[in-house]
Amino acid sequence: MSESLQTASETGTMPNDATVLIVDDEKPITDAYAQWLDDDYHVRTAYSGSEALEKLDDEVDVVLLDRRMPDLSGEDVLNRIHEEGLTCRVALVSAVEPDFDILDLGFDAYLEKPVSEAEELLETVETLLRRSTYDAQMQRFLSLANKKAALETKKSPAELDANDEYEKLVSELAELRAQLSNTATDLDDEDLRAEFHDTDRGE
Repeated sequence: MSESLQTASETGTMPNDATVLIVDDEKPITDAYAQWLDDDYHVRTAYSGSEALEKLDDEVDVVLLDRRMPDLSGEDVLNRIHEEGLTCRVALVSAVEPDFDILDLGFDAYLEKPVSEAEELLETVETLLRRSTYDAQMQRFLSLANKKAALETKKSPAELDANDEYEKLVSELAELRAQLSNTATDLDDEDLRAEFHDTDRGE
């Protein structure tokens, strides 16, 4: 994590010089995202998974990562991020609808292509930077909440109920929710609001 973000964590303010790495093998998409973010952040671009590994270091705060690429997939890059102990937050950006396999992936947000508005991308980066200032338990809770929300937009209640891994996710969220209830209500985060106030599924 960059020094500026560590300072932001201590002061409770957001950094204005965070570094965002954009990874997509479709050059027009990568360049468009870079243009949208360039006024607000230091932007690095990579047009393949292998190039992404060359651009990754502990100065990168957020990675916008295409999931399907021909040489190294986004999942391969994600695994390398965790193996090297990098603390950047990661948003998977994919044209593939989220399926239950995302439960095994260590990302923080899931965006479906096409991302057609700069505002959506900027909000995602801002949210992930804010989450970087939270402790590990809160980051885990928010990552699981994002996966849960992504699946619930695509799967029927019957499909969800029939999946053991999804039920484990729901149980872990419930445990974390109980542990975090005293502090979470003070934080402004869409996934927190959804998990703490949406009881449609009787949790």
